[in-house]
Amino acid sequence: MIAALFTTAAPVFLCAGIGFAWARLGQPFDAKIVTRLVSFIGAPCLIFSTLVGVEDISREVGEIALAAAVALACFGAIAAVVLSLARLPLRTYLASITFPNAGNMGLPLCLFAFGEQGLALGIGFFAVSATSQLTLGNWLYSGSISPLPALKAPIPYAVALGAILMAMDIEPPEFIYNTTKLLGGFTIPLMMITLGVSLGRMRVIRFSRTLALSLFRLGMGVAGGFALAELFGFEGMQRGVLIIQCAMPVAVFNYLFAQFYERQPEEVASLVVLSSAIAFGLLPLLIFVAV
Repeated sequence: MIAALFTTAAPVFLCAGIGFAWARLGQPFDAKIVTRLVSFIGAPCLIFSTLVGVEDISREVGEIALAAAVALACFGAIAAVVLSLARLPLRTYLASITFPNAGNMGLPLCLFAFGEQGLALGIGFFAVSATSQLTLGNWLYSGSISPLPALKAPIPYAVALGAILMAMDIEPPEFIYNTTKLLGGFTIPLMMITLGVSLGRMRVIRFSRTLALSLFRLGMGVAGGFALAELFGFEGMQRGVLIIQCAMPVAVFNYLFAQFYERQPEEVASLVVLSSAIAFGLLPLLIFVAV
């Protein structure tokens, strides 16, 4: 069991650690360009090639997607109540507490813990989370609700096309599959390195508040993952993927939105850093209970 935990957790630690060390050594890293490469090329290709490359789990992916929608709705409702009682601004904190880092951190864990099928299930969760963040998350930070950010992003289209072909058991031309698989291959390493770079550059402020909100995000995610796994009757790999994705820390994308719309980005950056640090520390325990 210890060897299995190490095998799953070590790649995540090492890849993020490379990015962290790179940032601390003052090496150049254009996070905006890398984020656009991942968002517009890498992630859509990874999603498409993974969905059409696995067999006999289209129903399970659909169930994970439904569970993700329920999870995010519950997280948002609970967070809204807690933040209101604490008199903290919803436009700054609600999206950060609601949307977990299901991409940069969640997808690698699903892959290393459960293989290609686990990655496909993780993508089912990530697709719902990313689409919701591009619409509802953007609305929370900007104050203007619009479907345009999601419609301009290729991820929802890659999800839709991959899901249709997977459900209908249609194989795309081999050159398309090979090309998207090749391009998708850079996504997870770059996601992890970018996460490490971001953690190396950001700083924690207002430690007590940040710690409380970080523990709230992680605790709510773990409890929600277990509860929804029971509610949906998930077992084995489905259960593990749902728990892992729900339990992820604050997503880096929240910081990008907060910075763009000037919604106290330093506060959001603090949440990203501290919640991620705590999550990394608890990673072996999370993998143990999920796997």
